[in-house]
Amino acid sequence: MTGITTIEELRTHLQWAIELEHATLPPYLCALYSLDPERNAEAAEVVGTVFAEEMLHLLLAANLLNAVGGDPVLDAPQLLPPYPHPLPHGDGSVLVGLAPFGPEALEVFLRIEQPARVDAPAQADGYATIGQFYAAIEDGLRALCASLGEEAVFSGDLDRQVADFHLHRGGGKAIGVMDLASALEALGEIVEQGEGAARTEIWDGDRDVFHPDREEVAHYYRFVELKEGRRFQAGDTPQSGPTGEALDVDLGGVAPMRPNPRTADHAPGSPVRLAQEEFNDTYCELLSVLEEAFTGNPARLGASVGTMYALREQARALMRMPSGDGRTTAGPTFEYVPKEQRRHRTG
Repeated sequence: MTGITTIEELRTHLQWAIELEHATLPPYLCALYSLDPERNAEAAEVVGTVFAEEMLHLLLAANLLNAVGGDPVLDAPQLLPPYPHPLPHGDGSVLVGLAPFGPEALEVFLRIEQPARVDAPAQADGYATIGQFYAAIEDGLRALCASLGEEAVFSGDLDRQVADFHLHRGGGKAIGVMDLASALEALGEIVEQGEGAARTEIWDGDRDVFHPDREEVAHYYRFVELKEGRRFQAGDTPQSGPTGEALDVDLGGVAPMRPNPRTADHAPGSPVRLAQEEFNDTYCELLSVLEEAFTGNPARLGASVGTMYALREQARALMRMPSGDGRTTAGPTFEYVPKEQRRHRTG
């Protein structure tokens, strides 16, 4: 598909945006929870802020879909395909997996967040970069507003908009979407936090949430900082790379989680499998809570915070359990559990 020409196609692509933003969460969580928070405080801070901002992007994608009369879907099997898998509806060049923090994980993260070239075309499907996908959504929004009028495009229930939501670990802000201007602002927030402003800057336009005296670099360049072991500073460019202070990463302070774990790797009833199943129940319940929050009950967002703390403890407990191969630990598997099979509800 080369473009978005109908409201229904627009809704389909905004649901894809939800699936795309969600696809980054499990890999980033595995990397984050594998880091010893004392030995790798700086790296955990960087990965944690990226994860928090991806949660914001998920919210913004839901706001966009609600604004045009769609229904966000999060509690569904397509949100958790088996790992590893390509980015949803991309060109297949980026394979997303579950792995501990380290050089291999960072290379995947850099590909996920890779900025589009300045002259890269918009791509509604089979996109090479996330920026090109969102450029196609912007083009579709502009064209539909020009042909149908803004009122016809933005027909959604305003009560579904989540605008009063503040991140404690990340920058940016929730934006209520009600017209073309606010929709473009929301799209800009997503793209600039990921790949940088105007595809040529390392900065995302926000202040660093942990270091308010300096500007925040976009996600791609935060991962460059971790790879290079050095911070960007004023005057740096994508070409110069980071030339600021050192950013310490202690690879000895990382849990050696087995990549792409599966519950099927362990016998039914075994301690590891039971712990993985409990994690999957909790994670799928988080998806359920988020879907409720984005489809008419924004107050449910508060319940997601407690669920996130539970997930962190469950994931870290798994990463302290031997996987059985003598080298690695277990880890969360992020497998979808149908609602009727979940053993408990959270929140």
